[in-house]
Amino acid sequence: MTSELLGLTIEAVRPLDAAAMNLARELQARLTKPAGSLGELEELSVRLAGLAAACPPPRLEPAQLAVFAGDHGVHAQGVTPWPQEVTAQMVGNFLAGGAAVNALARQTGVTVTVVDIGVAADLPPADGLISAKVRAGTRDMTVEPAMTRAEAQAALEVGIQTASAMIDGGARVLLTGDMGIGNTTASAALISAFTGRDPGVVTGYGTGIDTPTHLRKVEVIRQALALHGPSWGGDPATDPVAVLAALGGLEHAGLAGFILGAASRRVPVILDGVIAAAAALTAVAIAPSSRDAMIAGHQSVEPGASVALSQLELNPLLDLGLRLGEGTGAVLAYPIVAGAVRVLHEMATFDSAGVAAKVEE
Repeated sequence: MTSELLGLTIEAVRPLDAAAMNLARELQARLTKPAGSLGELEELSVRLAGLAAACPPPRLEPAQLAVFAGDHGVHAQGVTPWPQEVTAQMVGNFLAGGAAVNALARQTGVTVTVVDIGVAADLPPADGLISAKVRAGTRDMTVEPAMTRAEAQAALEVGIQTASAMIDGGARVLLTGDMGIGNTTASAALISAFTGRDPGVVTGYGTGIDTPTHLRKVEVIRQALALHGPSWGGDPATDPVAVLAALGGLEHAGLAGFILGAASRRVPVILDGVIAAAAALTAVAIAPSSRDAMIAGHQSVEPGASVALSQLELNPLLDLGLRLGEGTGAVLAYPIVAGAVRVLHEMATFDSAGVAAKVEE
């Protein structure tokens, strides 16, 4: 059973507008440059016009990043050497403005908000913090489902509501961020389930674990898939919320809802790394056209990110060898995405600039 808010959001997700895309292609052809000379920026601008159903699409300022934070019961299986307390400590660092994503966000003019959707600690109220805890961390997915269905739906709704509030507040583009010790394990489990790829192919070294821990991580994911896979009969598309509840983190559910919320309002969302990619697969399984709102900010070195982006048919804008998370790759990609739209608004056409167009042979 689908909650009312989730159901209404899914119904509001629509495909790209073909007429607006055609207008954007025609405009690109009239701008003072050789056809195709702006490369992928041209097709990105066309897709953004289709998403907005307008040519040119709205300028992508202001931009807001939501860092969804949650803890993971699978941490008990020894999948990372980092203590679980680091999640809450890093939330404090974000709120104090001391993390990498804060520095990069100041450089690019992105507003950072942290969403406590499942941190296993009580966080005091603070500016820039949304307190929306569904539960204090997930359960151990090797023993039982990480979340109940009701919890997964509640977390999806937190994401939808966060996106809606940011858009209502004036945001014209949303960016994904995450924090949660153990969340690359849950990401690899989701990616393996939704793509059918073996855990050994999609599981990376996360925060820099050693080889024995990596082997343990892969085995833990195999155990979880063996335990829960029969409940969706080998086809995760039949009940993606059940897959999310069994294997995902609260931040994955929040991010999936965040993406769905953006897509339902025809607002683009820039994805960060492997955690966002896992959430994006979940969102597309729930509402396929939500893929049209997604922009892959960068190519994470986590192997699961490559697998997920290939399945989603999304080409990452940057490849800088990043694996930090937090939203850093999305923030770095933001000026490129905003620039693609700005070109349509500000670049002269051959006629308006009095520049001779190419003579067709």
